[in-house]
Amino acid sequence: MLLIGHICKQCTVTRTISLTTSFSSNMSQFFEIHPDNPQMRLIKQAVGIIQQGGVIVYPTDSCYALGCHLGDKNAMERIARIRRTGPKHNFTLVCRDLSDISLYSRVDNSTYRMLKSLTPGPYTFILKATNEVPRRLQNPKRKTIGLRVPDNAICQSLLSELGEPMMSSTLIMPEKELPETDAEDIRELLEKHVDLIIDGGNCGFQPTSVIVFGENGKIEVSREGRGELDFLN
Repeated sequence: MLLIGHICKQCTVTRTISLTTSFSSNMSQFFEIHPDNPQMRLIKQAVGIIQQGGVIVYPTDSCYALGCHLGDKNAMERIARIRRTGPKHNFTLVCRDLSDISLYSRVDNSTYRMLKSLTPGPYTFILKATNEVPRRLQNPKRKTIGLRVPDNAICQSLLSELGEPMMSSTLIMPEKELPETDAEDIRELLEKHVDLIIDGGNCGFQPTSVIVFGENGKIEVSREGRGELDFLN
C-alpha cells in the first residue's frame, strides 16, 4: 500500500490507495497539484508512476496532454489506443529546456536562436531527428520529431524531477476537435485507462502552434494554435 497525498482547497488529507506495477487494470489516481507552487511530494510520486511504465494526464501551457516515459513502447501504444491514432501519428518530446536539443534533433544556429526566443511557450517544433530518437517516435517518411518546452510550473517540475524528456500527445479524444480542459471530466472519461490524472486547474483548450523547420531554412506553420505567429510576418 502507498500513502498518497490528496490536496483539497481548505485542507490536506492523506488517503491510502493500492498501487501495483501493472497499472492498466487499476483505477487511476487523481492528484490536485497547485498550478503555481507544485507540491514536490506529489510530483515525486507522479514521476515514480511514469518511471514504472504508467500513462499520465498532465497540464501544459496550452491544454491537457497524455504523457509517458521516453521510449516506453507499451505506454506509447496505450496512448495511441486512447486517442485512436494511426501509425503515422507524431508523438512529441516534451523537454524542460533546450539543453538536450542537440541529442534529439539537428538544428543550425539561426534555428536555435528562434527556438530560444519562443521557449518556454505553447509551440511544437518539427525538426530533423537524430539517431538517438527511437524510430517509432519519428515521422516514418520525413524522419522528423516534435519538440516542446512548455511554460507550465507543474510540467516543468515533472520534467526536472524526471531528469529527461517525456513522450507526449495532446489530449484530444476520438472524434473531437478540441482538447479536454476539465480534470474532473477527464477523470470520468479516462479513470480506467490511465494511471494518474493531475488536476492543475483549467489550462485552456487551444493546442500548441506547430512550426515545421524544413530544408534550406524553410519554415511552415502546420497548425495555428495558442502560440503567437506574428514573428513570421
